[in-house]
Amino acid sequence: MPSDHVKIRVKAGNSEAEIEAELSHIREAIELIPEVLKQLPADGGARVSKEAPQVYLPRGDSGEVPVVTLEKGDSLAEVVGKFFSGEWGTQRRKLSDVREALQSYGLNYPKQSVAVALLRLAKASRIRRFKAEDGEFVYTSSTPIIPQQIVPVADISANV
Repeated sequence: MPSDHVKIRVKAGNSEAEIEAELSHIREAIELIPEVLKQLPADGGARVSKEAPQVYLPRGDSGEVPVVTLEKGDSLAEVVGKFFSGEWGTQRRKLSDVREALQSYGLNYPKQSVAVALLRLAKASRIRRFKAEDGEFVYTSSTPIIPQQIVPVADISANV
């Protein structure tokens, strides 16, 4: 089945970019390759650790993207949990924000799957879920409850 779109993947070191164009504009797309190569960081911007040999980098430059290291076998809930465990998760995030973050890493999940993952994380108290003023649910990282110092009863009566 012939397609009217062509994808070109360009790799330079650890960096990778993908160009998609209509077949009729393939020459223009090929001419973009040198410009794309100039935009790619030399080291790929990846943080490589011994625990995570496979590193996925966020694609796109559309604003805030959570910076996390993802392993190849991470589930949707694990990835979303990693998003909310960092600085990105401290701000109120809508379902659409989470989907955009996932898509920036090349992870395309249906809206319902992401919604279910968020709900389960909220029920497990890993993230907070509440309704915003507009009635849409928003999510933030869970604030850990810091136990207050408990003073023994004997110490209280001694000070009275």
